[in-house]
Amino acid sequence: MGERTDPARNDLAIGVPQLGSAGLDGPPLHIVVPVFNEGANFPAFYRSVKANIRTPHEIIVVYDFDEDDTLPCVHDLQRTDNSLHLVKNPERGVLGALKTGLRTPKDGAILVSMADLSDDHARADAMFALYQQGCDVVAASRYMAGGSQVGGPWLKRSLSRIVGVSLHHLGGLPTHDPTNNFKLYSARLVRAVDIESTGGFEVALELTVKAHYLGMPIAEVPASWKHRVAGKSRFQMVKWLRSYLRWYVGLFKFRLESALGRR
Repeated sequence: MGERTDPARNDLAIGVPQLGSAGLDGPPLHIVVPVFNEGANFPAFYRSVKANIRTPHEIIVVYDFDEDDTLPCVHDLQRTDNSLHLVKNPERGVLGALKTGLRTPKDGAILVSMADLSDDHARADAMFALYQQGCDVVAASRYMAGGSQVGGPWLKRSLSRIVGVSLHHLGGLPTHDPTNNFKLYSARLVRAVDIESTGGFEVALELTVKAHYLGMPIAEVPASWKHRVAGKSRFQMVKWLRSYLRWYVGLFKFRLESALGRR
């Protein structure tokens, strides 16, 4: 754990908290937001969270470098909101940011949301309600009845839908949308597994597959998703495709082994 960059701000100590460490105390919902120069989007993102999420929560903003243009926005908002925190990612990159954010809370529910205004924050309270009923993963699903997706590259949309629907219908996964990173996880799940992803956003698929493997309850709610209108996405489909395939194939492997084990 490092030192605070400014004692007057609500910044968390820099570094990766170890699993089982004190983490953050406070409300039951921890919203993890990895950012990379999201200064153009963050004010609207913050307004959306506050307008749509009634569950008591805190926002954990994970950033890579001190020059990130998101930070001035966060610092301004921190003057009147002590539930808004900054955590510096010691690993750099989206994978490190996700891992750092997920490991910060010690308990409760962890909701991952991007700052690019793509996520449907109006669904967060329903997701938290399912967590309260015992679910360890709650997916905001674009591909179940009532869900939708607007914009984005055609190939990325198509592959994501194929992966989600096939894992649900053929692999028995209890969600139609395991690749959407707008998900709620229990801290219990995050403590129970090692994150082995090597690319980036496939962490959502990995955690969903591992929760299913461990017999942890998974649920979903219909949600809409909109392609970002400002800033640049860090999603690298070609580079990360192999990483996604690892967990896609892994679920079918688990299903086959389970079927053979019952004989």
